[in-house]
Amino acid sequence: MIPGIDHIGIAVRSIAEARGFYEALGLRVEHIEEVPEEKVRVAMIPCGDSKIELLEATSPDSPIAKFLEKRGPGIHHICLASSDIAADDARLRAAGIELLRAAPTAGAGGTLVQFVHPRSAGGVLVELAQPRAAEPAE
Repeated sequence: MIPGIDHIGIAVRSIAEARGFYEALGLRVEHIEEVPEEKVRVAMIPCGDSKIELLEATSPDSPIAKFLEKRGPGIHHICLASSDIAADDARLRAAGIELLRAAPTAGAGGTLVQFVHPRSAGGVLVELAQPRAAEPAE
């Protein structure tokens, strides 16, 4: 089930530079972490019930570096909160939706994540994220 929007991912060349705009609005970076598997550093900025995620490449061959090279800074993806990512993954596969990973994987902030290919989501890269603490009991 999808209870809401978790965050909006924004590709930036530099978190240090980009965060100034959000801080000028009165928002604050909650934490910054590196996700080595994705070759990215992320800064999470709480904003109401959602967050803004700034994405900075840590390698020239990372997906974010490629995105920045092709499109420049800007909105990279929308992330929907999932209360049961395994069930959402299965439901999307059954509906013929193209997913980018064989199964959900580790993401920032201790989450499990899955991505929907933009071809299956009206041109938008959609991420599903479930906090690990919310994993369903077996």
